[in-house]
Amino acid sequence: MSDFEQAFALALRLLFSFDPALIEIVALSLKVSLSALFLAGLIGLPFGAAVAVTRFPGRGGVIILLNAMMGLPPVVIGLLVYMLLSRAGPLGVLGLLYTPAAMIIAQTILIAPIIAALTWQVVESLEGEYSELFRSMRVPFHRRVPTLLFDARFSLMTVMLAGFGRAVAEVGAVMIVGGNIDHLTRVMTTAIALETAKGDLAQALALGFVLVLIAITVNGAVIVIRQAARRRAYA
Repeated sequence: MSDFEQAFALALRLLFSFDPALIEIVALSLKVSLSALFLAGLIGLPFGAAVAVTRFPGRGGVIILLNAMMGLPPVVIGLLVYMLLSRAGPLGVLGLLYTPAAMIIAQTILIAPIIAALTWQVVESLEGEYSELFRSMRVPFHRRVPTLLFDARFSLMTVMLAGFGRAVAEVGAVMIVGGNIDHLTRVMTTAIALETAKGDLAQALALGFVLVLIAITVNGAVIVIRQAARRRAYA
């Protein structure tokens, strides 16, 4: 039996046997990634919309920086967060290093610029359609941003999916700040890296199949929810 066949068979066994170790790893992966996505959304959605709506000196530089930060190297983010949270760092007193909280912080920093940049693109095109209406009605800035975010909510679901996909697939940053500690900070991607390093390719591929299945399931669920919400909104 080839490695791929072994991996597929093992993945099925892990899934249908409800392997406790797999469930623990998957649960932690989802907890970390969804928490980071929530925090990054709180930061990135209003910031991206604000950049799209306002005109200020240096706006072009901010947009360039946002787009550039979409490609932030994860290991660099992991190193910066490690230095902040280490005992010698300014936040070392919090004792967050090698905990899920540190992983959430790293993933939030990693995906917030992605959400902000994509939100800017979505909202700026929408703002062009509303600009004359806003001016005629003298809508203030603090009402423009939430209005545009609400109107673009279906497109922004895709933006959030992009952030989730980036977070759940992350390995470099979470490995540095989390340490891949069994029963504490081991998530799907770090478990795959560990099994690959050990030479257990079948187990690594099985975990990879499970990770892909989770990503497909989450994306499918969001698409169904978005379509149902759109039908209700325009019914």
